[in-house]
Amino acid sequence: MNDLWARWTRAIADELPAAVALRHAVHADPRGSGDEEDTARLVAEALGAGEGIRVAKTGRAIPLPGAGGPAIALRAELDALPVLEGTRVPWASGNDLMHACGHDVHLAALVAVGRAAVRVGVPRPILALLQPREETSPPGALDIVESGVLTEQGVDAVIGAHVQPRIAHGVVSAAPGPVNASTDEFEVTLHGQGGHAGYPHLLRDPILALSQLVVSLQQLASRRIDPVYGAVCSVGRIQAGAAANVVPNSATAFGSLRLMRAEDRERALEALADIVHGTARAHGCTAELEISPCEPVLDNDAALAAAAQRWLAHAGYGVDDQFRSFGADDFAHYCGGPTRGLMLFVGLGDTAGVPSLHDERFLPRDEAVTQVAHALVAGYLAALEAPAP
Repeated sequence: MNDLWARWTRAIADELPAAVALRHAVHADPRGSGDEEDTARLVAEALGAGEGIRVAKTGRAIPLPGAGGPAIALRAELDALPVLEGTRVPWASGNDLMHACGHDVHLAALVAVGRAAVRVGVPRPILALLQPREETSPPGALDIVESGVLTEQGVDAVIGAHVQPRIAHGVVSAAPGPVNASTDEFEVTLHGQGGHAGYPHLLRDPILALSQLVVSLQQLASRRIDPVYGAVCSVGRIQAGAAANVVPNSATAFGSLRLMRAEDRERALEALADIVHGTARAHGCTAELEISPCEPVLDNDAALAAAAQRWLAHAGYGVDDQFRSFGADDFAHYCGGPTRGLMLFVGLGDTAGVPSLHDERFLPRDEAVTQVAHALVAGYLAALEAPAP
């Protein structure tokens, strides 16, 4: 397979100018979650293998030929984020959305890999997954799994690659086991008794109670979950009141709970409810709690990870087998069901300009298209070497 790697990556190099131009076009005209039809059409046209199968409303599953056997799916995400871009490059977003998570890079890399695969011929068919709604719920990956298209197309393994500025440039992570956290979003509304701010003894202040709740929720990570595995409970939005001298009747917080082990999830959600209702009672308030389940733990197949590490090292990349993140990704739905999954993280280091995804200045260099493409090829070859048991 060394010869296949050499021929395939040479063909990818020939495809790069067009792939980079596609990356710029997608970046300049992004679409939000659930509204990716234009992006899907543009990428499908660039791939040059027809419209494919419409999936998850605005996505595509596009079969590419191979000699035979189970198909290997290569996935890239279509959607952008509601971020006002601050990069000032000539191809910056022209609307109020931004590809601040690298999805433009992933799509361009998938097109380069797919077009090159058709040119050189590959041993097993490829299913190019242009997946919508990675950044929101309900997730596009779950829709794709539930549609049955992976089973219909005979997919054995799904491979993804994601740019990651927290990993050094030139390094790719192929870690086995849990690499991204599960996530559940929650909304808490505390009801008290509002009134004049100068008479607090006559009130049951829901803002005070909510402030204590935000602090108390940190017990989930520090006291309720084994610190070896950890948890993250974050409140991202608070909504209460309309005037400085009026205490409102209610206050609301929105947040997320993230865990790295599936077995911790139920216990943590029970603890969340205990803390919410206990804190409310302690302040003479009542609580409403709504929990919206989002993504499961993303659990990389160990055999795929090990085989991918060998191919990445063969290609001259530094290999990381430890990177894990409390970020979440709906790629988790491809792992451990009817298909095996492998998510690779492609290191950007400081070449993205900022240390974090989802930032208004996040902009990987165009060379990242090559690196993500190589990671996808490594994942494909890993699936050839490590067939499903």
